[in-house]
Amino acid sequence: MERYQVILAYDGSHFKGFQRQANARSVQGVVENALHKLNWQGKSILAAGRTDTGAHATGQVIAFDLDWDHDPQDLKQALNKLLPQDVVAREVERVRASFHPRYDASWRKYFYRIYCQPMRDPFRDPYAWRVWPVVDLNNLREAAQPLIGTHDFSAFGTPPHSGGNTSRCVLETDWKQETPYLVFEIVAHAFLYHMVRRLAFMQVRIAQGKLNISDLINSLAHGNDLVVVTATTSSKRLVHGLAPARGLILAEVHYPLEAVRLEEDAN
Repeated sequence: MERYQVILAYDGSHFKGFQRQANARSVQGVVENALHKLNWQGKSILAAGRTDTGAHATGQVIAFDLDWDHDPQDLKQALNKLLPQDVVAREVERVRASFHPRYDASWRKYFYRIYCQPMRDPFRDPYAWRVWPVVDLNNLREAAQPLIGTHDFSAFGTPPHSGGNTSRCVLETDWKQETPYLVFEIVAHAFLYHMVRRLAFMQVRIAQGKLNISDLINSLAHGNDLVVVTATTSSKRLVHGLAPARGLILAEVHYPLEAVRLEEDAN
């Protein structure tokens, strides 16, 4: 019995998220069904994170224990023959028995894609958020800069467990032109639930002139306690909208070498 790490890519359009569901199609469910056909005896695979309904991945990481007498490349081929067309095992390797794709991760990278067009596009809509009026790339980049560093992101998401810490350290942010898309890239040690989608929404609204960068900065400073005073002197809580899941991509999860390297290779 050995532990294997698999890097998955999937089109989330026809999945009810990553996590296994009793009565709905999930990424975890189809992967586990494929593994059972390879005589996997486990109860649940381990995963780096749980993507939302409709969200995608190019670098989701899973792990499981399996009796496999062949090369990891043979396992990759066997898995891909059994997986549906919207999921693929990109890489397979043996890792140390203690490896956990969630708890051993040193950082994660997400992409969020938008495109600017007055009418919907059925060929782009499953993979990006259509935004109109048009937004300027430089304005988006300016809005992304205050996110870098350690902040309380409670205004933008919830922790995995009730009462958990809402402070997160963002290592890198940027917006890039990848025609026909504008792509938000964000790297952090960990993320809150819905954090990337809420950040993308607010940056787009800033770039459209509907919010100010000061609103973003105040949100980071005050979290869910932020109150906006309107022109009529009445107060209201700033609503942090949620960008659609279809624009979100889990792009990469990084691990320190000592977390994945086999024990015999470390000696």
